[in-house]
Amino acid sequence: MSSLHNHKKALALALSGLLMAGAASAQGGAEKFPGVGRNATPKEVQAWDIDVRPDFKGLPKGSGSVEKGMDIWEGKCASCHGVFGESNEVFSPLIGGTTKEDQKSGHVARLKDAAFPGRTTFMKVATVSTVWDYINRAMPWNAPKTLSTDEVYAVTAYLLNLADIVPQDFTLSDKNIAEVQAKMPNRNGMTTAHAMWPGPEFAKNAKPDVKAVACMTNCGPEPKVRSQLPDHASNNHGNLADQNRLIGAQHGVQTEPKSDAKPAPAAAAKSAAGAAPTAILDKNGCVACHGMEQKIVGPGFSEIAKKHAGQTDYLVGKIKGGGTGVWGNIPMPPQPNLSDDDAKSIAQWLANGAKH
Repeated sequence: MSSLHNHKKALALALSGLLMAGAASAQGGAEKFPGVGRNATPKEVQAWDIDVRPDFKGLPKGSGSVEKGMDIWEGKCASCHGVFGESNEVFSPLIGGTTKEDQKSGHVARLKDAAFPGRTTFMKVATVSTVWDYINRAMPWNAPKTLSTDEVYAVTAYLLNLADIVPQDFTLSDKNIAEVQAKMPNRNGMTTAHAMWPGPEFAKNAKPDVKAVACMTNCGPEPKVRSQLPDHASNNHGNLADQNRLIGAQHGVQTEPKSDAKPAPAAAAKSAAGAAPTAILDKNGCVACHGMEQKIVGPGFSEIAKKHAGQTDYLVGKIKGGGTGVWGNIPMPPQPNLSDDDAKSIAQWLANGAKH
């Protein structure tokens, strides 16, 4: 997460720099290219420049308590990351593996223990700003950037409490976040001796850890780097394109045949008597957690259909109200925005066998 944070930070800084540079040269640009484009407004620059640095420059004012964070977490985060940050088979655990001794030293001892099972986020992350920034820009999974500033503070506070860094009655704010940074278990575990970002301000004479030399003559064939599942395994967990967010660069490979014809609304919404109500499932993000056959975060639709055959009314209630305990301890959040008609279409399709 730290490297991703740095990459996005660099991108945001570069874009904001370009926008500000354009604004600074407004007169010259207007003279050279009259009628082409316009200057970036301060609000447009600010919309891009949302990164939070390790020194907390860019951190907005606000606050959020552990208690409030727990409520938000259980409603919007626990279905993917577990009630206590222990996660599940899809995502890596966030919490665990750190001790009070690590908080004193700033180095997580278990990172050197090959016998310790797995590496959690709080074992590795060095800066609390990275946690805050990532939640702010990328979470929740199905609706990134929808949390308010105070909600981001609250969720971050809840994670810090789960990691035993702050007490249960703690309220995190822009005023005290630097004090929390001084307790991060792996705060001294990040090196800056690489002459890349953040640059020479931390290490004046550091040399880059990678030095590439361009090939000019007698070059070998251009390598093709790709990551792709073989055809026989590409659809083992359902259509990957349906399981990725529409926001961002990674949309997922289409692993099921896709017809160019667009079904009429009635056909798209029809339930179990015919095809799956694909449009409804896609629109409401159902396929992000449920595959047709395989479990993703929750059980596959075919499993639900077998267990609750003919139970349309029961399924409507579970789809709308959510719950936990039927398929394990990972809760399904309630779906207040799902219309009664759409919930019934899904329930009828499941109750009649979930054919697809």
